[in-house]
Amino acid sequence: MPKNTPSVDLDVLKTLKIQTIRQSIRPECYQRSTPKALFSYAIDGLLYLAAIAGIWLIPYWWAQLLLGLVAGSAVAFMFVWAHDAAHGALFENRHLAEVLGTLFMLPSFNMYRLWAFGHNRVHHGFTSLSSVDWIWRPLTPQEYRQKNAWQKMIYRLERSPYTCALHYLLRVWWPGMIRFKADQKNRRAFTLSKLLTALFFVIFSVLSWWMAGAMGFFAAVLLPFIVFNYYIALFVFLHHTHPNIPFFTEKEEWSQAIGQLYCSTVVRCSKISEMLIHNILIHAPHHVDPRIPFYHLEAAYADLRAAYGQYVHEMRFSFKEVRHIFRACKLYDYESRQWMSFRSGRSWIEQIEQKASALSTAAKPVVYPGKTAH
Repeated sequence: MPKNTPSVDLDVLKTLKIQTIRQSIRPECYQRSTPKALFSYAIDGLLYLAAIAGIWLIPYWWAQLLLGLVAGSAVAFMFVWAHDAAHGALFENRHLAEVLGTLFMLPSFNMYRLWAFGHNRVHHGFTSLSSVDWIWRPLTPQEYRQKNAWQKMIYRLERSPYTCALHYLLRVWWPGMIRFKADQKNRRAFTLSKLLTALFFVIFSVLSWWMAGAMGFFAAVLLPFIVFNYYIALFVFLHHTHPNIPFFTEKEEWSQAIGQLYCSTVVRCSKISEMLIHNILIHAPHHVDPRIPFYHLEAAYADLRAAYGQYVHEMRFSFKEVRHIFRACKLYDYESRQWMSFRSGRSWIEQIEQKASALSTAAKPVVYPGKTAH
């Protein structure tokens, strides 16, 4: 049974201020480069446009599907770039960041302002504090047991390395984008974001159908959206989920330093993979300070590792490791900070019930034959 048994004293980390941790990162890691940001923007955009053009112009269904996968990958890369722009990591000019970020989020049918509103405040403000940050919040064995059959099936699909796209779709995109109702202060801006995204979806869908029929619509519009959801759900899962990483429900047990440094991972990939995904899996330095541009995350991580290496969870990306994490991290007991699989969670509840039953039996008065219990 996987169990969180940290080899470090979290009470020590809890006393550290996040600003103290940030001081270990050299100043050069905060320097923005507009040419670097725009170069990456151009690469992502050209990859996406080339894939869409191929879908519209190549009359072979298998080629259209392959290009749909490429387009979906490009949509994920574009989204990560826009994510950095939303954090203010790429440009001093916030208006420029919003315009370019909005354009790059359109193919994923995400709304730049709505996404930034929830992500920047909730996820980065309260990482792994599950009473506030709902992203990839694990259920306890008791909570899972109380779900109906449909809810259990959805939860199981979300926590599978093959169908985890459902998590982003159902827990983030649908409630946080489509159904989210803004307060009076943000209503106009959020409504405009929704209308702009809806207009893009309609025009792009009609154009794709007109250019390449039903297959063109599926390969250019729907398939990239599915692929994007898979990428983002998998990335975020790996960012903060591991058998040795705890989740919290009580704010008194949690701190910014614990959430941002100890509860964020670093997953190393090949150089070309890290370049394509804009280093998003080198995640701990991004959470320590989201103002660091993606092209400086590796250098910032070197600084963090030198100063606070005992608090960093680093691993090498492999499908074997991914499957292991998904298999081990199904359910969670917040009191003992213990991860469980579905099977071990069921056994855990049975043991608790047996102990409760034994205690209940022991507490009952003994009644002897022919005697009356008083």
